[in-house]
Amino acid sequence: MQRRTLLKLATLAGASTLAGRIPLAFAQDKTPIKIGILHSLSGTMAISETSLKDVALMTIAQINAEGGVLGRPLEPVVVDPASNWPLFAERARQLLTQDKVAAVFGCWTSVSRKSVLPVFEELNGLLFYPVQYEGEEMSRNVFYTGAAPNQQAIPAVEYLLSEEGGGAKRIFLLGTDYVYPRTTNQILRSFLHSRGIQDSDIQEVYTPFGHADYQTIVADIKQFAQGGPTAVVSTINGDSNVPFYRELGNQGLRAQDVPVVAFSVGEEELRGIDTAPLVGHLAAWNYFMSVENDTNAAFKKQWFDYVKSAGLPGGEQRVTNDPMEATWVGLQLWKQAAEKAGSVAVDDVRRAIIGQSVAAPSGFTLTMDGNHHLHKPVMIGEIQADGQFEVVWSTPEVVRAQPWSPFIPGNEGKPDVVS
Repeated sequence: MQRRTLLKLATLAGASTLAGRIPLAFAQDKTPIKIGILHSLSGTMAISETSLKDVALMTIAQINAEGGVLGRPLEPVVVDPASNWPLFAERARQLLTQDKVAAVFGCWTSVSRKSVLPVFEELNGLLFYPVQYEGEEMSRNVFYTGAAPNQQAIPAVEYLLSEEGGGAKRIFLLGTDYVYPRTTNQILRSFLHSRGIQDSDIQEVYTPFGHADYQTIVADIKQFAQGGPTAVVSTINGDSNVPFYRELGNQGLRAQDVPVVAFSVGEEELRGIDTAPLVGHLAAWNYFMSVENDTNAAFKKQWFDYVKSAGLPGGEQRVTNDPMEATWVGLQLWKQAAEKAGSVAVDDVRRAIIGQSVAAPSGFTLTMDGNHHLHKPVMIGEIQADGQFEVVWSTPEVVRAQPWSPFIPGNEGKPDVVS
């Protein structure tokens, strides 16, 4: 009896010692978790992407101040692919194989995303992509925190055709010459056909990255508009937006006459431009800096405090925008998923993130769907003289992303969730 009691006590003591050692071992693992930031900080796309790098660093600093992830600090690894699409793939491979990052937040253009996609799929990496895009993709290695066409492009054009949006009968499709504008405009052309708009009332023009002379194109828009109520849908990307909008002002193309709705122009691209001649032109996004709610107020305060403390160029003139919100949301979702899984391993996070939600600065709760896209609201904003946007139309609820557009033949039977 005495021997049995002693054995029992010894077993309990051993279990207690072991139970004490396991948490201690985990608690002592303070090695940083590396997070990749893959954005162009030079070249034609730097005007848009630099702020995404900045807001990612801000969010990582916030997460670290709150105790990190699984008790470990996050360590950002920033690389600059310099608006060079093949270089995006090289830098992605570097982040995954050399730096051993747990996840990557990056890319803007679809051509950069398509450049890195084979690398992430080959190496089983995880990319959070923060920008609206043309759909037609659903990779198990990518989480799309920007908008699919049914969350931006299609509602925006439907608004232009409506009485509220001006009742356009002719559409001028103007974009940068790469996959996102061309595929989006293919979708929009089919959508316009479904609304009774004929090809004779659709004009489609593309310019290269970095294009700076829009004098002839703006004159062509004015001429095209002589045929009836006209609107311009702009999928121009990067720093070409600056000369395009300046030329609109130079030639007096007012929103009352020919409204322009942009899908890649937000507060950041308008910063530094005289927006007085552009008042009334439009942009379609899922967030605007001007929306009023407590979450956005806190987000903006956090941003301006970070701008000041980090001494970022532009100071008080810096702004927030949609892809910045999407970057912030993506990092919050990744953190929640890692903590739910108890792991930062790609496969564990990928499973845990589905169904995760974040109360976003847009004022809506955004949830990650099984199709690797967020449920998002749709907003249309009018440019104001101060470079901000006044929201003139919004969906009352979030919209589920539909990556495979029904307006492109052959999309029937495409998967609804990522396998």
